Amino acid sequence: MNYAARALTSVLFALVLSLLSWVNAPAAHAIYAPELLPSQFTPVIDLGGVLSSVQEQQLGEKLLQLEDETGWKLRVLTQFADTPGRAVKEFWKLNEKSVLMVADARGGNLLNFNVGDAVYPLLPRVFWVELQTRYGNQFFVRDNGEAQSVLSAVDAIQACLRGGGCVVVPGLPQEQWILTLVTSIAGGVIFGFAGHPRHEDEVFCWQWALLFSPLWAMLFIAFGLGPVLSRTSDWLPLFRNVAGFCGGALIAYLLPIRGKLMAPPNES
Repeated sequence: MNYAARALTSVLFALVLSLLSWVNAPAAHAIYAPELLPSQFTPVIDLGGVLSSVQEQQLGEKLLQLEDETGWKLRVLTQFADTPGRAVKEFWKLNEKSVLMVADARGGNLLNFNVGDAVYPLLPRVFWVELQTRYGNQFFVRDNGEAQSVLSAVDAIQACLRGGGCVVVPGLPQEQWILTLVTSIAGGVIFGFAGHPRHEDEVFCWQWALLFSPLWAMLFIAFGLGPVLSRTSDWLPLFRNVAGFCGGALIAYLLPIRGKLMAPPNES
């Protein structure tokens, strides 16, 4: 009985501690520190010291102009050690047509976004995920700096809000274009191999090319051309991807393996 009573007491004690930690957990995130906010209104609060004075002023003017012309409210908060927390919602009067971008270097990704419900029809969740991973990742911040990360993200949001919405982030980074080029070439190689003649009197085997069309078309069209067409109007990366597909197909078609693929002649 004593052992059972002790075991029950231990279990109850553990449950009480778990409940207390669960109850107190939200309080750690529900920070409210209005004393960290400026006395006068500004659309940019640079507590993290990310922006220079000139960048902060120009960015503030740009955000106010966006709000005057479109009605969309975009606000920027940078922080590091101290944060005003929920106080910024009252300070900026954030609503369903507002976007709050928080730049905090303490996390794995510099950028975080708090998006109003009315913004999602124009800029869906996939847009914000791509925006965060493109401009807030550690490699971009290391190579370009925190200020450029914030400014680039703001420019992308502004362009999409002014243009009536975006499904993906505008612009085609070099590393992303290289990936589309590789997939285009891979699709061409598969197309070229599939088109090898199987008979002596055959120039191109369309039957096998069509049979493998789900694979090479997916690599070339979905992964090669799709990201380029949806992110930029520049014709040069599109031309290069088409040339890569054609080049890969031609090289694969001309490789000296035709004899292995040709069916043996019929004996009379």
